[in-house]
Amino acid sequence: MEQREKPGRPPGPRGHWLRGNTRAYETDRIGFLRRCHRQYGDVFSYDDHTWFVINPELAHEALTRTGDSFVTELAPFDMRRDLDQASAHAMSWMSERRSAWPGLNRTAAATTDDLTAAILDAVVADGAGRDVDVLTMTRTLTARTIAEYCFGADSAGIPELLHETVRATRPFAESSREFPAWLPLPRHRRFFRTYRRLAETLTGLVRERGATTSDAPRSDLLGFLLAAEPAPSTDAVVSTLHSVLMGGHGVPAAALTSVVWELTRRPGLVNDLRDEAGGPADGGTPLAEAVVRETLRLYPPAWLMTRTARTATALGDWSLDPGDDVLLNPYLIHRDPRWWPRPDAFDPGRWLDGRAAPGPAYLPFGAGPRVCLGAALTMRQLTLATSRLAHRFTIESPNAASVAPEFVDRLAPAGLRARFLPAP
Repeated sequence: MEQREKPGRPPGPRGHWLRGNTRAYETDRIGFLRRCHRQYGDVFSYDDHTWFVINPELAHEALTRTGDSFVTELAPFDMRRDLDQASAHAMSWMSERRSAWPGLNRTAAATTDDLTAAILDAVVADGAGRDVDVLTMTRTLTARTIAEYCFGADSAGIPELLHETVRATRPFAESSREFPAWLPLPRHRRFFRTYRRLAETLTGLVRERGATTSDAPRSDLLGFLLAAEPAPSTDAVVSTLHSVLMGGHGVPAAALTSVVWELTRRPGLVNDLRDEAGGPADGGTPLAEAVVRETLRLYPPAWLMTRTARTATALGDWSLDPGDDVLLNPYLIHRDPRWWPRPDAFDPGRWLDGRAAPGPAYLPFGAGPRVCLGAALTMRQLTLATSRLAHRFTIESPNAASVAPEFVDRLAPAGLRARFLPAP
């Protein structure tokens, strides 16, 4: 049964009179969305203030209008919907992004290869041929890599703080229910405690480095930011580092876990990657990059992206009130046969034949003014890790055939275990 519609609002399931659609959604999130997509089309309401978009043009429009008509996702417990504050923060962040971009672009990302390779080898060696939880291993890798990229020799303790932040935010991703921040719930207390600790640590590192009287800037992101002209404020540097750390930890860890999942099931692909890695150095690694792009298509870590209407506005034929949420779904867009041939097939070859991705139907890093700041860095690191894992290791998994993607927070196969053995 459909909801009673407001004028200009999309149709959608009515749900339970008290709980709405919460139980049906949380029982099987992607199944619920698939059913609604089939029944109601590319745009459908979840409740009076939330709707889902599975249309690439409309998704691209919402992303492109971020900072104008829309703001990025508000705090998970923010019931007050302070849209003016969110808009002011968005404007400030756009300025910070412009300052940080040269430290994260393709040229800067190319300098990280030795760092990524060394940390990857060390993290895999810690498993010493034992079955390991792959997501835990990849989170260790990405936490250490992004921490050293940002702080160099001063990165001690940062990876542990990133792990704790993931644990503190997961309860908000697991539940679609919102509660006021003042409620003394354990998840609120843990979130605020963890957030304060991370913010205080970053602030201390920035101030300590800023007080150093060395003439030569350090060759890490913090050194780059502090050397900018005009000199940024401490708060601006901390905000930039926080965003880079969080984005450079969760997304690549989830993506690399999905890459490993595919490699464990495709020995022929591993052999092809091994041949590529052992070929001429000037040949590059186009197959490894294609594997990463295809993995991001089938299993985009940011499988849902939220935009909140800053003002009364419209998206397509539908009207939005200030504070209404639009949830964009790259996962279903990436698997839609209207945009992709054989959409459910894992086919890296689709990236090797010279065909470009179908425009706005490929959104692993978002789009528009808030496209992922670390996209170039993430692609570089994932491509190197994919090539190196295939070249140096035989990967065996006792449960690759039985695990499934978990549609909570960053999309990744839940509980995947694997053993990394030296390649013959």
